[in-house]
Amino acid sequence: MTPISGAVSEPANAKINLSLHVTGQRPDGYHLLDSLVVFTVVGDVITVAPSDHLSLTIEGPFSAGLSAGHDNLVFQAARLFGTDRGAAITLTKNLPVASGIGGGSADAAATLRALSQLWDLPVPPRDAQVQLGADVPVCMTRELTRMRGVGDVLDHLGAAPPLNMILVNPGVAVPTPKVFKGLATKTNAAMPNDMPDPSNADTWTSWVIAQRNDLETPACTIAPEINVVIDAFLVQTGCQLVRMSGSGATCFAIFEDADTRDAAASNLRVAHPDWWVAETGAAEV
Repeated sequence: MTPISGAVSEPANAKINLSLHVTGQRPDGYHLLDSLVVFTVVGDVITVAPSDHLSLTIEGPFSAGLSAGHDNLVFQAARLFGTDRGAAITLTKNLPVASGIGGGSADAAATLRALSQLWDLPVPPRDAQVQLGADVPVCMTRELTRMRGVGDVLDHLGAAPPLNMILVNPGVAVPTPKVFKGLATKTNAAMPNDMPDPSNADTWTSWVIAQRNDLETPACTIAPEINVVIDAFLVQTGCQLVRMSGSGATCFAIFEDADTRDAAASNLRVAHPDWWVAETGAAEV
């Protein structure tokens, strides 16, 4: 995309649930979670530029089939400002759609940040942000974050370690409501409160390995391809942790170093050319 004078760009970093414990369910049906969230370098990009009216253009490798109509979360985010100002918004869609890594919520959050700069207006408050989705508030930052409740209790933990990660999506859709419905129990243990300092990468990674994603088992039942991804990761040299993110189907792996990560990514692309494979690390705060 050619740079436009006065344009503002904001990254919409992929949101990875390093852990996701389902701890209960409220009477209104919303599930209670305890999740450790990290944001990665790879992600979508929102660019906003001065314009007389509000418009949205979607480009990028995963733009096909996405509506640029007024039901798009990016448009909805713009309307939260309650202004009649215009902006030409471009969403560069680099992440697979509906893949459990916060793409839509991250796009909405990036739109709020970008338009706040362009229009010199304050970002709408959190109670307005949740109208766009429960994950939008957590996506307003790139900090390592513990997310509890229904996504409304956020503890920002600063910068994450410089993780050597690979994200893989096998190209299958996993309906989130069906995954939650498949849970054997909805009252599981929360994460312990003794998380080591993230700056101590080895100890911290060991602690993360001891956690879990309670949605992984029902998601694998619905989409066995997720198990194929996990098994493919497990045989790669240097792999320390493999887990599904969110409700799937994207999975991530953490590797000992950048060399083993990059070699594993190359192996996965050769063996599974139809998968989306992305080497990445934790986004800078």
